[in-house]
Amino acid sequence: MVYCCCSNKLPSTTSTAIIYFQGYSSLSIGRSHSNKALHYLLLSSSHSPHFLPLSDELQTLSSGCKFASLSLRSNKRFIYAETGRQGWDVGRFLKTVYFFNAPPSPAKLFEFLVGKLSNSTSNEPVKEMATSDIILVAGATGGVGRRVVDVLRKKGLPVRILVRNEEKARKMLGPDIDLVVGDITKESTLVPEYFKGVKKVINAVSVIVGPKEGDTPDRQKYSQGIKFFEPEIKGDSPEMVEYNGMKNLINAFQKGVGHRNGKLIFGFQDSISKELAWGELDDVVMGGVSESKFLIDHCGNENGGPTGLFKGVVSTKNNGGFTSIRTRNFSIPEDLSAYDGLELRIKGDGRRYKLIVRISPEWDTVGYTAIFDTVLDQWQSIQLPFSSLRPIFRAKTVFEAPPFDPSTIVSLQLMYSKFEYDGILNPTFEEGPFELPISTIKSYLKDPITPRFVHVGSAGVTRPDRPGLDLTKQPPAVRLNKELDYILTFKLKGEDLIRESGIPYTIVRPCALTEEPAGADLIFEQGDNITGKISREEVARICVAALESPYACDKTFEVKSVIPFSEPFTVDPENPPPEKDYDVYFKTLKEGITGKQVADQSPVSV
Repeated sequence: MVYCCCSNKLPSTTSTAIIYFQGYSSLSIGRSHSNKALHYLLLSSSHSPHFLPLSDELQTLSSGCKFASLSLRSNKRFIYAETGRQGWDVGRFLKTVYFFNAPPSPAKLFEFLVGKLSNSTSNEPVKEMATSDIILVAGATGGVGRRVVDVLRKKGLPVRILVRNEEKARKMLGPDIDLVVGDITKESTLVPEYFKGVKKVINAVSVIVGPKEGDTPDRQKYSQGIKFFEPEIKGDSPEMVEYNGMKNLINAFQKGVGHRNGKLIFGFQDSISKELAWGELDDVVMGGVSESKFLIDHCGNENGGPTGLFKGVVSTKNNGGFTSIRTRNFSIPEDLSAYDGLELRIKGDGRRYKLIVRISPEWDTVGYTAIFDTVLDQWQSIQLPFSSLRPIFRAKTVFEAPPFDPSTIVSLQLMYSKFEYDGILNPTFEEGPFELPISTIKSYLKDPITPRFVHVGSAGVTRPDRPGLDLTKQPPAVRLNKELDYILTFKLKGEDLIRESGIPYTIVRPCALTEEPAGADLIFEQGDNITGKISREEVARICVAALESPYACDKTFEVKSVIPFSEPFTVDPENPPPEKDYDVYFKTLKEGITGKQVADQSPVSV
């Protein structure tokens, strides 16, 4: 007979069990021999290569338990419960516990084994997930950048600025501005803490160009944008700012912002693969006999490539009824706060499953859970929003649990169970074999996707050396590209880095920038052919509007006002023009038109 508890009080005789273990005669073991007995027991069971070998943790666990009496008889290796006398594989139970790096304390383990699931339900609302979507403005003290900051503030949006000169920035934008000091041309200055909480970026950084003859302290000659002055590069070169700087900026913030195709957490996608250490966690931990496994089927996905496979046999014997696979805790928590949820690519079997996400490294803790249905013999993509995850502990909703934090994901678990939660039964549950191929688990951005990165570039970037151009009708930068250290060439290379990054983007290419007010009618065009002028204030409004518009996503376009250079534009402060609905313009734009292949692409204008 065996009694196991974590106090001096033994269980009642109705919960006693008889242990038979293969290859050994009867033996009575008291408390002082419990470590040795458990050590002996574990070594006698077969080990899968996926499981951890015996460690000191086992002896630590066993030393807290009191074993009153143990009977070992030959040719058996299962524990039998008195009710039903159904076999329980203690070796598999111990493998399960020690596959995971942080087993519970003896008290928690015992509580877990003997705890009863409640069938009570509640209509109390679950706490909602908190969000923080900071918009970072780089180049915030420039002509466009400071206006972008003003527009964001007027909209009440959280903004942080990245600048090189703190004193100048606070004098211009106020002492309370959320500010970080860094230089995009110096990678070491873009520390990760600067980008914590940043979900969107507007980049208004540009190489500094000024008149050769000099300028006023506030750059009035350059800023007016209409009268021509012979230009030259001031400060860092176009290659350093427009190309290397762009590369540094993207590398610094891209982990915190969402990518169009999501972030692969597990699986096999195109030429990319990412594997996780999955371990079986079945109802054997509660005395059941269900059994599952996880393996890689090298030809099992819909395209004949590799896929994960969760399979097994589920049984309700011994009050069991679930199988699952769970990852070891990630060495570094996954930060998926830039995304809206997790997407599973699976081949369904018509059953209902659970995905459990944990944000605590503790073994026995709340799991944020989503339930999903599958379609028999069909590959399907299942999207599970983070906002739908329910805090569950031992099949009960924990209403006082903190909101789910997608920035600290430490483990995943897939489960097939008789129960859903709060006593609700799984309507698709059937005892017997099952299998669920899992091609990928990745994060996703919900549709419609909006830009995460808006960049202020320049019209003309594809025109240097374009055959057939009348250079007398082109902006100075096109005519003087070589003399200005290939300014447009490197601006275009910087744009290409954005397009290749996978980050949802908008690239705004304004024509000559002026200090005139916003409000003039506009012309949006693609293909990089137009010349003209546009207000910096208007460009700032376009940038902020693009962040919120799915029609601007992954688009590159040029923009100018309808007002010719020869005519100044003014507005009546008492009767300003109405604010524009920029979606009217964004809706006409097409993806893939950059002007790099003019022969194959005709411009699209509004």
